[in-house]
Amino acid sequence: MELSLAELAERTGTEVRGNTAKRIAAIAAIEHAAAAEISFVRDRQYARFLDSSAAGALILPPELAQRYQGDCLVSPNPYLTYAKVAVLLNPPRRPDAGIHPGAVIAPDVVLGEAVSIGPHVSVGAGCRIGDRVVLEAGCTLARDCELGEDSWLHARVALGEGTRIGRRVTIHSGAVLGADGFGFVPEPAGWYKIPQIGIVWVDDDAEIGANTTIDRAALGETRIGRGVKLDNLIHIAHNVQLGDHTVIAACTGIAGSAKIGAWCQISGMVSIAGHLNIADRVTITATSFVINSINESGVYSSGTTVDEHGLWRRNAVRFRQLDQLARRVQALEKQLNTEQNKQGM
Repeated sequence: MELSLAELAERTGTEVRGNTAKRIAAIAAIEHAAAAEISFVRDRQYARFLDSSAAGALILPPELAQRYQGDCLVSPNPYLTYAKVAVLLNPPRRPDAGIHPGAVIAPDVVLGEAVSIGPHVSVGAGCRIGDRVVLEAGCTLARDCELGEDSWLHARVALGEGTRIGRRVTIHSGAVLGADGFGFVPEPAGWYKIPQIGIVWVDDDAEIGANTTIDRAALGETRIGRGVKLDNLIHIAHNVQLGDHTVIAACTGIAGSAKIGAWCQISGMVSIAGHLNIADRVTITATSFVINSINESGVYSSGTTVDEHGLWRRNAVRFRQLDQLARRVQALEKQLNTEQNKQGM
């Protein structure tokens, strides 16, 4: 794909300074970009590259564009413009419509127009597949699943019974949606399994990373809101509710029946206990352990950062002594107050 700077500006809502007719064929890192490529500088931290870059054009914020002598797109949000340009120059290659002869599709499945179904795909009875849906090789859909138009399941995605997928949803390889939630009741003979008879519901425009798992509800539904973005290797337990446009980084685990608000940002390796609520627009930093509800928006953290091993061990010992130390301080404060009262102070 090759576009002029004028075409890129029109499609990204930015302004061209310089040669509007210059042709751009690719996007590259600013240190390596060549004459037919475009790159970006998002803030002053990387301004040192302005004079040394060989890029044919740059995407710059207004304050940096004023001092740049070359061709550029001026954007109030260079990072967002970079993402849009990358899509324009690298449009996704959808596979051709059609059903591979190696696919197995139940007789009563309802198929939309222009669907693409790859080899070794299995689609169970009662499923409904919307227009232009892509099912790559090895995908498995249990009975009564629904997929909205323009959704794309990459290779080896598995959907459990009754899973609902909205429109324009992307699910990456190895993800499993609709496996049984983890529910057991202790009994004298061991553990009695609680039937998991709910579903998973993913709303429009969500994206789910590779090898992420979302459990079906025990009752009702596990709900993934509109525009939610999930990284790889995330576990969402049964009956969790994720609000619209929340984003979650890799290796996070959310226990059953937790309710996460809209527009939250949850970093990697966060653990969230079950049956709690997190308000809208909450940011949780990496490796935090959330055991209580968060009722106000803001940034929240827990955990400790890496340190020299000997110092970390000494601090760990002192941490275990905090309760004893606090009791001693309280006793000393009480003793001091008693002495001050005796002296009439």
